[in-house]
Amino acid sequence: MNIRTILFASVAALVAASGARAADAIVAAEPEPVEYVRVCDAYGTGYFYIPGTETCLSIGGYIRTEVRFGDNIAGDSDVNFWTRGQVTFQAKNDTEYGTLTGVMTLRYNADNASDQEALLDEGYIDIAGFRVGKLYSWWDDDMSGETDTLASNETTHNSIRYQYENGAFAAGLSVDELEEDYATKPGEGPNNFGVAGQVSYKAGAISAYLLAGYDTDTSEVAVRGIVYADIGPGTLGIAGIWASGANYYYEESEWTIAAEYALKINDKWTVTPGFQYFENIALEADGNGFTGGSAYTTGVTIDYRIVDDLRTKLSVQYHDEDEGDDEVFGFLRFQRDF
Repeated sequence: MNIRTILFASVAALVAASGARAADAIVAAEPEPVEYVRVCDAYGTGYFYIPGTETCLSIGGYIRTEVRFGDNIAGDSDVNFWTRGQVTFQAKNDTEYGTLTGVMTLRYNADNASDQEALLDEGYIDIAGFRVGKLYSWWDDDMSGETDTLASNETTHNSIRYQYENGAFAAGLSVDELEEDYATKPGEGPNNFGVAGQVSYKAGAISAYLLAGYDTDTSEVAVRGIVYADIGPGTLGIAGIWASGANYYYEESEWTIAAEYALKINDKWTVTPGFQYFENIALEADGNGFTGGSAYTTGVTIDYRIVDDLRTKLSVQYHDEDEGDDEVFGFLRFQRDF
């Protein structure tokens, strides 16, 4: 066998082998299924479906930093820097009882590198008008400026509440766990619980809110009313509170009245001057009521929207009370929302 015969035989063998392999089917690996995040527009903007479920989730929050000023606001210093980061998760889906909502807000406060705290600001379940968990009470719903003091102590509680809403009318009742320490009657400690109720109504340019809270530990009550009216280029707000004695919901004075006017200059600027007067700021020795002394606070709050999702706020307040030192305090805030 010569060399030509050997070459022809080798080529024939290679062709045959290649043909045999070509006859086999080429099987490509199946790609793994990918489920892309879908937008959920049933509950407003910012929601998306959690993959594999019919639950819609939104994530939002803000970063806030402030320069605070006032007499000895931080030890012997009249100036203090402070920063907060906050994120809120909201989950919603439809049920036979209406929308089921879950809210969790995580908050991180930093006074400096070593003095920091992390806490659950809110965490509650809401369905068919019922809300249960750690939540803000109606006492937290004060006016838009920074002059007024329309609640005392912490305004978030472990609570159970129900609110009925029918168009412009709403009414609700809550039972609040009040376990934090607070200034109250002599010999009293942290409370067991309180009961609060609110009714509200909106008619055109006017909205009104009437709120009452009963402290079961001190057996004292506080009643608050707020009325808003759109007048001219802004909104006028007027509030009043009466307290039978020191209680968790309100214990700054026996009665007080406050007013503000939120002047909306344009889409970027809002200027809100405010004033509040307090009567009978001293507590009687037995804690059964208030006696003597008055005080007032006046000031202005300036809000400026720098760009979308970035805003700043300046608060300057002056406080004076009988037989006490006057005080100027406030803050300059920058906040990035997302």
